[in-house]
Amino acid sequence: MNRYVEIDSNEVFEELIAVGRTFEHYVFQNVTFSRNALQCRFRDSLFMGCTMPDAMRDELGDDCLVFPRMNKPYNMFPSHLYTAQQLYEGFDKAQPSTYACCYDARIYNHYIAKGKQAGDYSEAFARSLHDNSISDALHDFLSHYDDRKVVAVMGGHSLLRTDETYRKIVIISRNLSNKGCLMVTGGGPGAMEAAHLGVWLAGYDDAAVDSAISMLSAAPSYKDEGWLSTAFGVMDKFPRLCNNYSVGIPTWFYGHEPATPFATHIAKYFDNSIREDGLLAIAKGGVIYAPGSAGTMQEIFQDAAQNHYLTCGYASPMVFLGVKYWSEEFPVYPLLQGLHTKGCYRNLILSLTDEPCEAERVILDFIKSGNGIY
Repeated sequence: MNRYVEIDSNEVFEELIAVGRTFEHYVFQNVTFSRNALQCRFRDSLFMGCTMPDAMRDELGDDCLVFPRMNKPYNMFPSHLYTAQQLYEGFDKAQPSTYACCYDARIYNHYIAKGKQAGDYSEAFARSLHDNSISDALHDFLSHYDDRKVVAVMGGHSLLRTDETYRKIVIISRNLSNKGCLMVTGGGPGAMEAAHLGVWLAGYDDAAVDSAISMLSAAPSYKDEGWLSTAFGVMDKFPRLCNNYSVGIPTWFYGHEPATPFATHIAKYFDNSIREDGLLAIAKGGVIYAPGSAGTMQEIFQDAAQNHYLTCGYASPMVFLGVKYWSEEFPVYPLLQGLHTKGCYRNLILSLTDEPCEAERVILDFIKSGNGIY
């Protein structure tokens, strides 16, 4: 349990101030302290990206740590998950070329210029602090959900919006979201985008789904210039009707793949390994696998190992969407079945289907049963 109390706004701090008050075991993020803070005492506290009067800094003891801001194009200490509006600030859907000027693109350009494996110590340190803050914000967000209702969709970033599987994922995600599931993905295009679109359209009928997909089909691939513009166009035409949320977990490591704006909350990382491991670790309600290539294959076997060792305390379903794809084109499903039968893998809960309703049933039955393999 986190023993520190987090304060991330000036308003909250000012409400807590009392003459002679002592703040012990606190974390302050991006707070601008006024001279009112001089009447307080601080013990075993962290100050991350804060500004304060010199007199206050001088009074801090050795048990307090101050992490100042650095001259970076990103906030090293985000206290909340990103939104699409924040990442795409500066983007005009009427002028797709403006993507190059938005906040997300500026960070990515800086990231590439400094190197994916930054040799600059200050840059590496700043990225680590940023990613730690994102992880903290993600865990805070997830604390409001039942672990078993966090369901992931994995699949290829190259899946076209015109593909039949894309629509199936939208339907599955919409229906699971309406049943109380929190849908999470790697936050990119293709199969991942489809999952977030489904949550965005929670409360809409199938006709609205088809209309939205028709609009998106003008730019089927994330490589098409209008990919992002059409997404924002759908968001304008179909505003959210429900307080259903989804979490995208993308990375600047694959920054050439834009993050889907349909995700209501975005945990974007610099370090891809933290992101990949964390994504599978939180999907305790199961993972639905749509067709994909190398990245999806890696996730499948990482998930299988996690279930085998009961890393998260119990095993959860692995649902493969696409019978021909997973049994013939990329025969991962029969391979896992065989390895499970031989005892090379234990604790696997496997299913294979073409039907959205069957994928939904497997996930919901698992959640309802309260059982897993322990």
